[in-house]
Amino acid sequence: MHDIRAIRDNPAAFDAGLARRGLAPQSQTILSLDEARRACILAAETAQADRNAASKDVGAAKARGDDAEFERLRALVSEKKDEIARLEDEAKTRDAALSDLLATIPNLPAADVPDGADETANVEINRWGNPRAFDFKPREHFDIAGAAIGLDFETAAKLSGARFVVMQGAVARLHRALAQFMLDVHTLDNGLTEINGPVLVRPETMFGTGQLPKFGEDSYETTNGWWLIPTSEVTLTNIVAGEIVDEATLPHRYTAHSLCFRSEAGSAGRDTAGMLRQHQFEKVEMVSITHPDQSDDEQKRMLRCAEGILERLEIPYRTVVLCTGDMGFGARRTYDIEAWLPGQNCYREISSVSTCGDFQARRMNARFRPTGGGKPEFVHTLNGSGLAVGRCLIAVLENGQQADGSVLIPAALHPYMGGKTSITPEGTLA
Repeated sequence: MHDIRAIRDNPAAFDAGLARRGLAPQSQTILSLDEARRACILAAETAQADRNAASKDVGAAKARGDDAEFERLRALVSEKKDEIARLEDEAKTRDAALSDLLATIPNLPAADVPDGADETANVEINRWGNPRAFDFKPREHFDIAGAAIGLDFETAAKLSGARFVVMQGAVARLHRALAQFMLDVHTLDNGLTEINGPVLVRPETMFGTGQLPKFGEDSYETTNGWWLIPTSEVTLTNIVAGEIVDEATLPHRYTAHSLCFRSEAGSAGRDTAGMLRQHQFEKVEMVSITHPDQSDDEQKRMLRCAEGILERLEIPYRTVVLCTGDMGFGARRTYDIEAWLPGQNCYREISSVSTCGDFQARRMNARFRPTGGGKPEFVHTLNGSGLAVGRCLIAVLENGQQADGSVLIPAALHPYMGGKTSITPEGTLA
């Protein structure tokens, strides 16, 4: 949510930020609603003052026997009461319209975010590892013999429809091992607190992180009004919703492994083969709640946490900063990490690490109390995948595949696999 005072103070800067996202100016519409709302509030306050003054004079007129003045003042009091009620209703209506409009406007990009209309304008800032030179044509994950045995798309389609998978055997264990490995690294080495939270949340929780109202079609709503989370960013960030935390406790750093659910609205025909784009998937998420002065440094720290997972798994990757036209709704700046997938002969997104400034905090009313005293201020919120478990599984399978259809398992995962180091062409652990 945007600060209406900042828009009043510098509407041109607000519109310039929207223009960088390819959006039309909104400040005039916003300020017109704001002015009408404030005018109603002022008129209601003036009417209330008039009513209070008339109420005082009613008794005086009665005492001196001035019946005409008494009746006039009594009628005025009644008239002002009706006027106040009307003006307050109008103010509420205009306030709701203003809030509804502000709730649909995305965050403004940070000054250092590159301009551009789409992903072609994203800027690579880092590359790690060298893609392996295969002496055979590498296959996609679902065509690797040892992996294909553990990926049952037909049964999943029978159970649930398209874009689901049933994992079994060695592949299911490898998937589980990846999530456990990520959690251990983030909690033991990176200092994050593990959270196991609900995947069903109230609509106001989805609103707090920006999934509602604009992007409801991207998620699933239950018949009783709960929503299935598209990412545990929703749960973790809203831990501080409505709270005033002490400055000394910042930053709060959380991680969670959870199921995630996305309708994939608008992605028809994209990545339909395999498990790259699923309605149900798992992710290890990172969320930080910080002091405003710390948020840029915290984003860099979170980025290194996510990159470090891939480095330990020996997966080549590149890091890009997203341009203004490719960023998500709530982000001020986003770094994407793209893992090398030899089966597709390209890099594919495996993590996004975003700083949202106070955009989500305003929606959630999440603040901190300064140590030296003073008025509570809004925290800054950040989120990042650390990592998407299914996509990481794809990267491990494709980068570790051998000519005979077996898969070598990265050394970092051996303790999580009972000491096993590979998946055989027959789909068993060895």
